[in-house]
Amino acid sequence: MPKTELVDDRKSLRGVLLLGPAFVAAIAYVDPGNVAANLTGGARYGYLLVWVIVTANVMAAVVQYQSAKLGIVTGRTLPQLLGQRLGTRSRRAFWVQAELIAVATDLAEVIGGAIALYLLFDIPLFLGGLIVGIVSMVLLATQNRYGQRPFESIIIGLLAIIGIGFLAGLVVNPPDAGGIVSGLVPRFEGTDSVLLAASMLGATVMPHAIYVHSALARDRHGHATSVPARIRILRATRWDVGLALGIAGIVNLGMLLLAAANLQGARGTDTIEGAHAAIAGALGPGIALVFAVGLLASGLASTSVGSYAGATIMEGLLHKRIPLLVRRFVTLIPALALLGAGVDPTGALVVSQVVLSFGIPFALIPLLRLTNDRALMHEQVNGAPVRWVLGIIVLLVVSLNVALIFLTIFSG
Repeated sequence: MPKTELVDDRKSLRGVLLLGPAFVAAIAYVDPGNVAANLTGGARYGYLLVWVIVTANVMAAVVQYQSAKLGIVTGRTLPQLLGQRLGTRSRRAFWVQAELIAVATDLAEVIGGAIALYLLFDIPLFLGGLIVGIVSMVLLATQNRYGQRPFESIIIGLLAIIGIGFLAGLVVNPPDAGGIVSGLVPRFEGTDSVLLAASMLGATVMPHAIYVHSALARDRHGHATSVPARIRILRATRWDVGLALGIAGIVNLGMLLLAAANLQGARGTDTIEGAHAAIAGALGPGIALVFAVGLLASGLASTSVGSYAGATIMEGLLHKRIPLLVRRFVTLIPALALLGAGVDPTGALVVSQVVLSFGIPFALIPLLRLTNDRALMHEQVNGAPVRWVLGIIVLLVVSLNVALIFLTIFSG
């Protein structure tokens, strides 16, 4: 990862580029783990859960901006700040849970990419997972050799492919405008809709996206050492986060609307393969092909970003810098082992999302405490309204993830 640079007023006032770090972090919100939940929500309940997607996206934007702000103002990543404040045993224990979260994240993303290759080319899942790992190594090698900006450009390109792949079906059969408006009214229809909404909303804020955004913003903009520099960079960052998370939200909403308009009553949409088959039956093989390409781009982009996040976590908490390619190889092993053992990929995706839920409080609560610390954040410390909003978001997201874990374990 690039070394941190000090940013003076002259440098900060010359060409702080808007687009970049937030678009990389936003990949976490359109990874393969989100696809089945969004499609299932639309297929089962039509437009009922539109409000869940909108609410989740607003919360994600607030959280991601706080992470980016932390990196820019302090010049340190969230894992680095935690590593400096925790004792040796606590720091290592924190790293263990964060590392498990990183492995679970990579598991979902590699499996999603492998499923896409199976749908596109009938490639066996193990071989597909290996191909996803190799391609992601090439993407990370680009970052190592040419720096962060070319890597960001590649990820933005993949995000565009993801958007086209998941939204193309809406052009063939657009959703009902009245249904979309009615879906903005918060409500449920039975226990199952509550569980599905909890999985969609509670699993939106991904731990690795919180950790990595502080590093991405810091590595791109450096450490702003003066108040005017910080104000200028943070203004640009708000645009970056707003645009990136807005696009991610549109993609997620588009998946739900696609299912609501075309897949209601279809069977098997709780798996990616089943959803793909239902899309082919409802909209034709061409749209199904584009959908599978979008899924592949999602797997490739998200697993690359996940490896970047894992390296950030390890460097900050263990004070050791591991080469990204070595990191990529090590975290690929569990996913390939599961695929090679013939484990049901959809079941593995579900388990990985539950594991991710355990890591939410460990990322969100420290972020809230650190950005509320005036000694650390100076004039950019959160004001009372922001503290209240963040507190509500943290309470809501953590509660929903706890409920999701409980319902997943005890629902049979």
